[in-house]
Amino acid sequence: MSPGLDARDGEIVLVRHAETEWSRAGRHTGRSDVPLSEHGRSLARALAAALAQWRFEHVLVSPARRARETCELCGLGGQASVREELREWDYGDYEGLTSAEVQARRPGWSLWRDGCPGGEKVEAVGRRADRVIAELQAPGGAVAVFSHGHLLRVLGARWIGLAAAEGARLLLATAAVCVLGEEHETRALARWSCATSYSEAP
Repeated sequence: MSPGLDARDGEIVLVRHAETEWSRAGRHTGRSDVPLSEHGRSLARALAAALAQWRFEHVLVSPARRARETCELCGLGGQASVREELREWDYGDYEGLTSAEVQARRPGWSLWRDGCPGGEKVEAVGRRADRVIAELQAPGGAVAVFSHGHLLRVLGARWIGLAAAEGARLLLATAAVCVLGEEHETRALARWSCATSYSEAP
């Protein structure tokens, strides 16, 4: 975790789930309910110390096993509420494939521009992120959100008023922590992709 990550009341802390065998291999993991790898479990446990600087009033988590397991290993499972909106992008026909495998089928393909046949386009993921943001606007203390790489990148973009597709510019490692905040009533990314390990490509 980067030094100087000061906790403040009311901050929104995003946590990408820790490593799975599929994420390590670069396979698109949307609705497949794969568990954390052993290395991923170690990374999730290591996140507990970084998250201990906040006193979370609310903890929201994706229904997916990898997100719930990360939340539990961080010590926050007991206060977590599941939100369907926090599920990962639905990759449809491209589920389980790497980007190279998709490109071999469809040269020039971009997830952020083209979406996935049988799955979601970026605008649909953006609408889900917007519903999460609307809930996060309720007054209260700090909130932790455990979810997935692409969903959280879209959420980060929408938080600062960008189109959902601009999440393409916000790389996010597994077991990474991001902090959403405000300065002078302007939404901002206070921290992005602070991680215990960058051993895997986003």
